[in-house]
Amino acid sequence: MIAEPSPSSPAVWGPPAALSMVCLLLTLAGPQLSQFLRYDRAAIAAGEWWRLFSGNLVHLGYWHLLLNVLSLVLLVLLCPERLSAAEWLRRLLVIGTGMSLCLYFLAPKVQTYVGLSGLVYGLFALGLGRQAWRRDEIAIVCLVFLAARITWELVKGAPASETELIGGGVVAESHLYGICCALVYALAAAAWNRMRRGPGDGLNRAVN
Repeated sequence: MIAEPSPSSPAVWGPPAALSMVCLLLTLAGPQLSQFLRYDRAAIAAGEWWRLFSGNLVHLGYWHLLLNVLSLVLLVLLCPERLSAAEWLRRLLVIGTGMSLCLYFLAPKVQTYVGLSGLVYGLFALGLGRQAWRRDEIAIVCLVFLAARITWELVKGAPASETELIGGGVVAESHLYGICCALVYALAAAAWNRMRRGPGDGLNRAVN
């Protein structure tokens, strides 16, 4: 496996921990705030554009939040990266908002959506993609697993046990669109870095 920053580093855990804390505080604030912040197709059409991002930060309940936080923990363990706060914000805004825009224009049947899962899938794609670009076999296997899981969810649907646990349906399209937006982000970052640093830097430097 390629050399990575230590997962025990505070610089690696800081941003995911801060994101988890924001989501926890919003959950503790109660369902009324969640209703105000969730992705809601009709409300967005009426001009409430903040929901395109804020819907990623609210959850159906504590079990839903716990599953997403555990996904962030797994992300850090598999893909530890020392990223600036600005880079984290760029990734969150681009993937989270982009995923919601895809839901709005490409999945009209989805009326409401909450949760980090689509965003986290995109973050996994960036982290694992960087490792796979360097021919890390474990990362390649993980990416194949993600692709297989999304395909299964789109074709067969999420397991009934998962739906019951989180208290609502799993929007598999959000996972697919989160990964697609992460790919667009990586390609755009690669192009920007080539412009700044000259040719030959490649995708692996673009997402560092």
